[in-house]
Amino acid sequence: MTIGTIAERLRRDGHQSDIIGQIPVFIAALAIFTVCGAILLREGMAFPLSVIAENSGLYPMGLGLILAGDVVHRLAQARPASPIRFLLDQYRQPEFVARIIARLPLYFVLATFLPLYALMKPLIPAFQPYSWDTALIAWDRAIFFGHDAWEVLQPVLGYPIVTASLAVLYHMWFLIVYPGSLFILFARSADSIRRQYFLSFLLIWMVIGFALAIGFSSVGPCFVEPLFGDTTFSAQMAYLNAANEQYPIMVLPVQDVLLTTYLAEGPGRGIGISAMPSMHVAAAFLFWLTMRKISRPAGWFFFAFFVVIWIGSVHIAYHYAVDGLVSVVAVAAIWWVSRQIIGWWDAQGLKRAQAAFRTNTVPAE
Repeated sequence: MTIGTIAERLRRDGHQSDIIGQIPVFIAALAIFTVCGAILLREGMAFPLSVIAENSGLYPMGLGLILAGDVVHRLAQARPASPIRFLLDQYRQPEFVARIIARLPLYFVLATFLPLYALMKPLIPAFQPYSWDTALIAWDRAIFFGHDAWEVLQPVLGYPIVTASLAVLYHMWFLIVYPGSLFILFARSADSIRRQYFLSFLLIWMVIGFALAIGFSSVGPCFVEPLFGDTTFSAQMAYLNAANEQYPIMVLPVQDVLLTTYLAEGPGRGIGISAMPSMHVAAAFLFWLTMRKISRPAGWFFFAFFVVIWIGSVHIAYHYAVDGLVSVVAVAAIWWVSRQIIGWWDAQGLKRAQAAFRTNTVPAE
């Protein structure tokens, strides 16, 4: 299998036009990288390659999970006499290699984007000091008839084993960001929705996770007391710590690290704290919007996962209920805008193709 063979396969199977179709995603990524780079330079912050390397290490693990699933699927379908020879033949096919190569530009965007966001998130209070928690508490109480959202959920969820389970599921959210995004990147079944997902993916992190987070700069229920002396959620935190004595509530050590780092480093440095809007809810909602287009059963599963993430984010004191509500509305708007952008781009490509066809087929006079 030569480079020429792969290049021919790229052209013949439409992968070249596929890459051209991804240009709106690349333009968005370039714009985001440019703006973020300018902000980091202004703040005197570097973008170390080590950050990319550390983040990229998560993607091979995700690829390993996807590859394992693909191996099982192929072997279950073919049931070959020699599994190893069969798999080598499958993965050396020019079409398969060409498909992987065609996805590498998006993979590079994915692998470099989240490290960039990790540097941007701590800057939120540097742009806008935390000031929205009091308003968000009032909004939650307006929705829940004078009660905090966690109090409404507590009779149903307030059992240590349930809390511990929700904390585990909340951390499993990373599976949709890493292996989940890689599945959408490489799966044939995602061909029709891939570009809309990745364009939306980039936009939700920067529009919701950074721009709106600055506009609604807030710390969330678990941090209002240690940072501002607000005891509104002291009973909730007391319950979580008591539950932790029976079953490990794995969010508590993470919250401690976030708080300790913020207090040590100050605004603009460290890991970053932000409540409104909820990126956990935003990413889970986006993944559901995407997977329901790929598989109906998967759509139902990830809808349930999205609901669990939203409820869990309130129960384990990371977020107010309105954090998730704003995220859902914003993601729905970004999803619609992304579809319009992709549709417009494809329409322009069709016009160019039609013009080229007429030029090549109309005989000269």
